Amino acid sequence: MADTKLKITQIKSIIDNTKRQKLTVEALGLKRIRHSVVHQDTPQIRGMINKVKHLVTVEELTSKK
Repeated sequence: MADTKLKITQIKSIIDNTKRQKLTVEALGLKRIRHSVVHQDTPQIRGMINKVKHLVTVEELTSKK
């Protein structure tokens, strides 16, 4: 799991969502719709994604050694 990275893309607007969900999207580093960020696959990031799964898509990126 540590070698895997996650590409997270915002697909929906955060307007009309709770403040907690808005802060979670911001904490993930997402700025706008179709903006993507890459994070390590950790339980903390997975938990954040789970809270806003209706607003984002997730792709697993595996490192090639």
